[in-house]
Amino acid sequence: MPDRRTFLTYGVLAAVAPLAARGVVGDAPANDLPKLPLGHPQGKALAYVEDAATVKAPTFTPGSRCANCQFFTAADGACALFAGYRVDPEGWCSAWAKKA
Repeated sequence: MPDRRTFLTYGVLAAVAPLAARGVVGDAPANDLPKLPLGHPQGKALAYVEDAATVKAPTFTPGSRCANCQFFTAADGACALFAGYRVDPEGWCSAWAKKA
């Protein structure tokens, strides 16, 4: 049976380990995600464009763009709909939904 000192030591190590690992690994910079290729099948299916100003779709709402979509993450440029890729903040797709 471990004594109190051993128990406390392991408890502190368990609490600090995630913080230490984060400092070593860090956050992935936005550049680590590849840009969504224009020919990507999911992008084509959702009519993704890199510049919302060029959209002529009837479902387009003026002012809508990736940067103000609920699926977009500004920190890394990722979109929940295009896993593993970053999208242009000025882009748009037919799945656009206003950020809450």
